[in-house]
Amino acid sequence: MPATVVVGTQWGDEGKGKITDQLAHEMAMVVRYQGGHNAGHTLVVDGVKFALHLIPSGVLYNSVVPVIGNGVVVDPVTFLRELDGLTGKGVDCSKVKLSSRAHLILPWHQAHDAAAENARGDAKIGTTLKGIGPAYADKARRVGLRAGDMLDRAAFAAALKARGEAESAHLVALGSEPLDVDAIVLLYSGEIADRVTPYITDTVSLIHDALDSGQDILFEGAQATFLDLDQGTYPYVTSSNPVAGGACAGAGIGPRDISRVIGIAKAYCTRVGAGPFPTEDLGPDGDKLVDIGQEYGTTTGRRRRPGWFDAVMLRHATRLNSLTELAITKLDVLDTFAEVKLCIGYERDGMRVTHYPDRLEDLAAAKPVYDIFPGWQEDLSACRTSEDLPARARSYLAALERAVGVPIRYVGVGPGREQIVIFP
Repeated sequence: MPATVVVGTQWGDEGKGKITDQLAHEMAMVVRYQGGHNAGHTLVVDGVKFALHLIPSGVLYNSVVPVIGNGVVVDPVTFLRELDGLTGKGVDCSKVKLSSRAHLILPWHQAHDAAAENARGDAKIGTTLKGIGPAYADKARRVGLRAGDMLDRAAFAAALKARGEAESAHLVALGSEPLDVDAIVLLYSGEIADRVTPYITDTVSLIHDALDSGQDILFEGAQATFLDLDQGTYPYVTSSNPVAGGACAGAGIGPRDISRVIGIAKAYCTRVGAGPFPTEDLGPDGDKLVDIGQEYGTTTGRRRRPGWFDAVMLRHATRLNSLTELAITKLDVLDTFAEVKLCIGYERDGMRVTHYPDRLEDLAAAKPVYDIFPGWQEDLSACRTSEDLPARARSYLAALERAVGVPIRYVGVGPGREQIVIFP
């Protein structure tokens, strides 16, 4: 089957965009299957930086049809702003397709997001306040509006007004400011709908027609496995299912359509926001990882929490996603370290833990057990084959591969599109 899924295996920010970009030139279509504009992919092409939030990475190839699937929640303002930004850099966005079934993020969703996060006080989850969670909540409550609703302008305006008035009253009851509902209706059913509707289509049929004709399709998720609503470190998670199985519901395909699942992991680990992080390094090595790796959120600019590679969580991610191979990114960030750590297990209450804990309290109490490797202390940026890598770097990768149990196929050695080692 010609479908490949690319999935993050940590807490996000693994460099999925770089691997998606590496694979996209072989594909007829790249499909985003979940999340919203709270995530970001950063790509560097010929020295030009592209920060993508909603539009799939394949947009940078003229031969690729970029598809935003039904499982994505879409802020129309952000969607248009991103299209304009890409067009301004000379990127052809005419092939972009937006699922008629994708739910819309509307102004009341951001307002509810901010109100809920403020109400949590010191127990904040660390949401990006983009309205993602409230939009998914409305989807589950069956009161959401979808992109396809824009195609009937009069009905869309009426639905906007009804929902807007109800949400404004709710926000006022929560102590927030009322919404200017008439202005929202005028803008979203007018100028915004005019610009968005040409991109709207039945993407499920589009995808299956391509699969039936034998075309290769790449499915990319946002965030990552341990931010998954069901399988992640709840409640410090996103509002959708980034795991590979999410591609089925989020794009309208079946499990048998998928033949290849590539797990993306950094050569170390980071996360944004609150929640337990067994291999977190709060010392100078952690600061060094942040400084060299430029570990700041693409969307928020927030400093990421740094730590060492955790093979326990990667083994669990392998199970959850049925990974067929790994792509290790940002190995070059470790170039100057005298020692490199690899977490191969946990200890809790004096007992060795081999499985990833299912309870947050157990994960918070887990202490990492490390294998420590001598650093290679060489510049990897020019490496293009496995033989180019220093012996110590290959040794670290081999140990990582053994600990996770999945073969490594790609290794990133710099931010540029061409800075990648492909293993045979």
